[in-house]
Amino acid sequence: MQSEIGKEYKNPAERMRFLKDNCDKVEEKFYMKSYSPEELQQHKENLANLSIEIQDIEEELKAAKEHYKEMLKPLKEDRKEMVDNIKQKAEMVKEQCYAFVDRDTRRTAYYNSDGDLVEERPSTADELQPTLFHTMPTSGNDTPAKTGTEA
Repeated sequence: MQSEIGKEYKNPAERMRFLKDNCDKVEEKFYMKSYSPEELQQHKENLANLSIEIQDIEEELKAAKEHYKEMLKPLKEDRKEMVDNIKQKAEMVKEQCYAFVDRDTRRTAYYNSDGDLVEERPSTADELQPTLFHTMPTSGNDTPAKTGTEA
């Protein structure tokens, strides 16, 4: 078979009539049609423009993702804290606590304003140093005796 046929007809309409009149059948078919040098250059320019547009949109998308990521960050931190608190059935608070040093057992206990024990640990050397005021003897129920300064 020849690689070209009907090229002697310069008019495209005449070439199509020649091909149609001399073929066995006409059917629609997909194939790769080569570009002319001008078409190839135009497609390269289109590709460059499209690539620039895609890059611009991707940069906008990245900035938007960063924006939403920053918006989500504190919410996720709050959620994590809530989940941890629910697991522990308690929450971390900062309140004024009252330390009592038991020199006999060498332990220090911290109580909140409700009188609940919140921490107990071994006493430090500084805490065991003699002071002008020592802990008053306790009453029989392991609570510190009143000092007379309470209202």
